[in-house]
Amino acid sequence: MGHSRALKLLLKRGALLAAANWPVVLVQFVADTVFNALLAVPVAGGILLVMLLVGAEPADLLRLSYREIIPALISALLAQPVALAAFLGALGLVATGGSVLMFAVKAGTLSVLVAGERAAGTIEHPPLHLASLARANQFSIERFTQGMRHFFQRYLVLGAMLAAAYLATIAAYAFLLFGPPLIPAGGTLIVTLASLWMIGLVTLINFLYLLTQIVIAADDCSVGEAVSRVGRLLVRDVRPILGVLGAILAMLVLTTAASVLATAALGLIAFVPFVGLAALPLQIIAWLMRGLVFQYISLAGASSYLRLHRLAQPAAVLAEWPEGAAGMDGAKAS
Repeated sequence: MGHSRALKLLLKRGALLAAANWPVVLVQFVADTVFNALLAVPVAGGILLVMLLVGAEPADLLRLSYREIIPALISALLAQPVALAAFLGALGLVATGGSVLMFAVKAGTLSVLVAGERAAGTIEHPPLHLASLARANQFSIERFTQGMRHFFQRYLVLGAMLAAAYLATIAAYAFLLFGPPLIPAGGTLIVTLASLWMIGLVTLINFLYLLTQIVIAADDCSVGEAVSRVGRLLVRDVRPILGVLGAILAMLVLTTAASVLATAALGLIAFVPFVGLAALPLQIIAWLMRGLVFQYISLAGASSYLRLHRLAQPAAVLAEWPEGAAGMDGAKAS
């Protein structure tokens, strides 16, 4: 019961802190939308190349999900090395530029959340007043841009490490699919196991990447020092960290399921004469709500991890925070 109550308060604090700093949710949503829009340009060019060189139907590719369309394009262009190189070069260039943008935005976002965590007090304990939310709201253009400038170089180095981890994961995945079989099993089973392994590994990499970003922003330390502090944090608080991770993943799954059901319902409305004209604006609203909810859940989780990191700090470090070590001891006792 004690662990459940502590996890509930942790998630509640993260949710309130993200809600209080709602402008960063909007900024993250806009940045993510811009990134996806940039990626759509080389993907559209790849579809055009496939249509002209291979003779495939664009409608067949457009029916695929966002994560399936790029592997399908690569497979279709394997017989055309020049076109494949052009497509991969354009995709890599856009992905690199968009990633740099995301690194800068995340630096500003976490700077705001760190300031909000320091000023929020015991916001997770009732009663909740508007004054508490106003105190936790630390967003300002100056703080956001200052955080971007201050942490951008370290986040860029960390992003390069993330890209290297992704490349190693993709190389291992390709080896499992196209290399010599490691287990005497059918091809379908190998593909399924390799895909599940890749999904789990990418989730773990993204999780460690987020924790490292949080530690860099909270402690203003180097990337190497942040990695070692993340390791100590995982050893010290593995149970609450896994609890927060499980809760965030569950909320994301539920949100995705609700989004799929809403999309299916709107698809049925689109076939109704005259009433179907309202489907397009409703789909746009549903897309906006889905994106904002996803960003809010992600930032609420980041705020919860930030709180755990703060609770793990020694008393000498806590004394530099506005509440001081006494306030933190009370939070731990709760």
